[in-house]
Amino acid sequence: MSGNWTEQHIPDQHGRVAIVTGANTGLGFETARMLAARGAAVVLAVRNIEKGRQAAARITGDVTVQALDLTSLDSIRSAAADLRAAHPRIDLLINNAGVMYTPRQTTADGFELQFGTNHLGHFALTGLLLDRLLPVPGSRVVTVSSTGHRIRAAIHFDDLQWERSYSRMAAYGQSKLANLMFTYELQRRLASHGTTVAVAAHPGVSNTELVRNTPTVLRLPITRLAPLLTQSADMGALPTLRAATDPAVVGGQYYGPGNRGEIRGYPKLVTSSPDSHDRAAQQRLWTVSEELTGVTFPLHRAVW
Repeated sequence: MSGNWTEQHIPDQHGRVAIVTGANTGLGFETARMLAARGAAVVLAVRNIEKGRQAAARITGDVTVQALDLTSLDSIRSAAADLRAAHPRIDLLINNAGVMYTPRQTTADGFELQFGTNHLGHFALTGLLLDRLLPVPGSRVVTVSSTGHRIRAAIHFDDLQWERSYSRMAAYGQSKLANLMFTYELQRRLASHGTTVAVAAHPGVSNTELVRNTPTVLRLPITRLAPLLTQSADMGALPTLRAATDPAVVGGQYYGPGNRGEIRGYPKLVTSSPDSHDRAAQQRLWTVSEELTGVTFPLHRAVW
């Protein structure tokens, strides 16, 4: 397509159901707002119900709120049960919520917080909801990754939970690399079904609350340079929205800002690191994720 892809390019979404995790603020809020503006029935899947209600009140359209704490498998299972009961069909599952550069903490299930929230939580939620997407033509699972998947990033299978040592930056990189590996492996498993596709996106460097856990030594320079290095949350949401709604999108693609360095700009098709395309590691991560979460997908293993 010629020209810049903007909010105006989002097709009509009437009749479609979209679930957006972490939708009470930042990128998730803007994603939900724009989908609702185009007619989608949007579910804000959020940890804090009161903040979710406040966000919903600021959005025009069909918007509901669902409690979801991605740091708890019990909460994920409860939320999935509620969503399944309320929605016989789901058109869009947007795995947007995330934490970044947190001090070492663990989830309710003992997972390192960034890996547990950003990857395992969304892995479990997707698996528990997938049968609501599979019968729906044009349905999509969109998972939000980051340019951080390239920074000190590897899947540390020998210490996934960072119990021996901890680097908040490397742990974030692992979780965002896992988001991409999950997307690519999910797409291969979906390919034989012919309806649902898996796509990834990243927002570049957006001015959101996600940076609140940035180490102190980096926070001041980032704050001072923010006007030059970041873009607004509504711009940062566009790659996710394009991945979710552009009719030309193909499963397994990855969208990000189009300017140099993918820091800011209008969304375009981008590439991810060679490590993210390691199929053996993708399948190993998938198996480990099933074991850790206890969630299996209604799909056959990809053959390659």
